[in-house]
Amino acid sequence: MTSFKTSSAGYLANHVARLFARELAEAVRPLGLAPAQFMVLLELWREEGLTQKDLVGRLDVEQATMAATLARMERDGLIERRPDQADARARRIQLTSRARALQEPALAAAKGVNARALAGFSDDEREAVLSGLRRIVGALTRSAELG
Repeated sequence: MTSFKTSSAGYLANHVARLFARELAEAVRPLGLAPAQFMVLLELWREEGLTQKDLVGRLDVEQATMAATLARMERDGLIERRPDQADARARRIQLTSRARALQEPALAAAKGVNARALAGFSDDEREAVLSGLRRIVGALTRSAELG
């Protein structure tokens, strides 16, 4: 009989996610970052000036979780929250020079985690894994949107 642990996409995806999170935490810790902060920085390095609401939507996390992450990042000197010129209630999140300086080493650390995870795969196998993961994300995102 096949084990649920080895035949369930959900179980395996969850296990892989936990392993990646642990490896990423170890890789970015020397830079003074936590994985949640790294994920926020990925979005802000790509597009600075997002709002907390923007980040909640892009990273698919709870509002309270994002608020706590941003508070820690502000305390750690990674971001500044500035008033939105168009909406007095909103704050735009800007990177500090410290956060900008971390981009190259943090991305290198994350790429190292990915490289270790896929070390035994050929280029075609790597692309097949990534393609399959993108398809799963798409299917589950559509499913959630349908209710």
